[in-house]
Amino acid sequence: MNDFVVAIDQGTTSTRAMIFDHDGAEVGRHQLEHEQILPKAGWVEHNPVEIWERTAAVLMSVLNNTKLQVDDLAALGITNQRETALVWDRKTGRPYYNAIVWQDTRTDRIASTLDRDGRGDVIRHKAGLPPATYFSAAKVQWILENVDGVREAAERGDAIFGTSDSWVAWNLTGGPRGGVHVTDVTNASRTMLMNLETLDWDDELLSFFGIPRQMLPRIVPSSSPEPYGTTQDTGPLGGEVPVTGILGDQQAAMVGQVCLAPGEAKNTYGTGNFLLLNTGEKIVRSENGLLTTVCYQFGEAKPVYALEGSIAVTGSAVQWLRDQLGIISGAAQSESLARQVEDNGGVYFVPAFSGLFAPYWRSDARGAIVGLSRFNTNAHVARATLEAICYQSRDVVDAMEKDSGVHLEVLKVDGGITANDLCMQIQSDVLGVDVVKPVVAETTALGAAYAAGLAVGFWDDPEDLRANWQEGKRWTPAWSDEQRTAGYAGWQKAVQRTLDWVDVT
Repeated sequence: MNDFVVAIDQGTTSTRAMIFDHDGAEVGRHQLEHEQILPKAGWVEHNPVEIWERTAAVLMSVLNNTKLQVDDLAALGITNQRETALVWDRKTGRPYYNAIVWQDTRTDRIASTLDRDGRGDVIRHKAGLPPATYFSAAKVQWILENVDGVREAAERGDAIFGTSDSWVAWNLTGGPRGGVHVTDVTNASRTMLMNLETLDWDDELLSFFGIPRQMLPRIVPSSSPEPYGTTQDTGPLGGEVPVTGILGDQQAAMVGQVCLAPGEAKNTYGTGNFLLLNTGEKIVRSENGLLTTVCYQFGEAKPVYALEGSIAVTGSAVQWLRDQLGIISGAAQSESLARQVEDNGGVYFVPAFSGLFAPYWRSDARGAIVGLSRFNTNAHVARATLEAICYQSRDVVDAMEKDSGVHLEVLKVDGGITANDLCMQIQSDVLGVDVVKPVVAETTALGAAYAAGLAVGFWDDPEDLRANWQEGKRWTPAWSDEQRTAGYAGWQKAVQRTLDWVDVT
């Protein structure tokens, strides 16, 4: 009885359910992709109904596959793609519009206006974020201004907003029949609407975007002994399981990697890359293009903060090689193709498809492949794509060291691209430090499980989690200092070529 914890990982390209035992070992998983809707250049959407259907399906499947019963589950945790904004009717559960995904750039004029008139500095100070298309608030403003009837419904209290954690939790706990409307502090800290010091929605920030306060979910700790709600007998699990953990995906990976002490850092390689550094209970305001964010809050304890470098396009650049260019048939082939050449042959690829995120924050940038000659082949482009993942991470590491004064000694890594040995070796070479992957690479789902399990005493304390962490693989730098310096200088030149491409007014 109650020997396992289940986690939902609602990601950008897919949703998975995973079940873990007390050792943090994976017992079972099921995963389904959902459609990427691209109505216009720069627009990225998801169908909220499809996301909930996929969530329900993976939960049912993982229970069936493992032959476990609902009574075997001690708790449920949720982790999610952050910043993606959904607005739906609390009475019917019907979405008013597709989910606007974090990669979407339609709000670039809203963001640039905030920066020009001084409100951007208020957002930076209160929310720890620069005004950017990345975050949720401007997406909600766009829906309120462009979808008929939503403004009026919001004023009545019928239209409610949430990131995908809120949408999943609301549906899991009853939906229109009493579902709980909550989000945790980590997701709330990604909206441009929450004050980092008070951990509450800020009226001044709400006024900047014209968002009625009654639209917003209740902000809760990331791990809560008092359940946010329970799953319903009529839902996909067919029984009642306490929902006790919610974390944005990158903060969940911090918990999964057990980066629970100040100075510990991890890099998650997914659709984008996300490098976080634990700064403890101290709010460190970045002067080098990073984000100040909530790392986690366990129960009644004080919140723990982090510095974050968010990179928009890394794994999705490999998908682009497959889907748009057609030079590889699958993500794994990027490694074998790139291994056909010894270096990049002078080619650099800056995948600024959605502008550049940290540490540049340039929505006017667009992707560029530079340094081409007739000598170059698709193998050089594949190699340059893997290098782009690593050089963008170097940009963030350098900014992090300037802000925090902490010199990175080792980088913990997780996520899909860590299966690419060549890419991880390049990462070690580019940074000049060891790169280490744990045995359980799916640390995002594990972190959500940890948050939920800690809340109900399934794990006694964070030291229990440390005992579970085991090194799976290590990469050590092979480049000379001269190679590292020359390679990075070429990258920085390439980045400059992407700027001022789109006119943002």
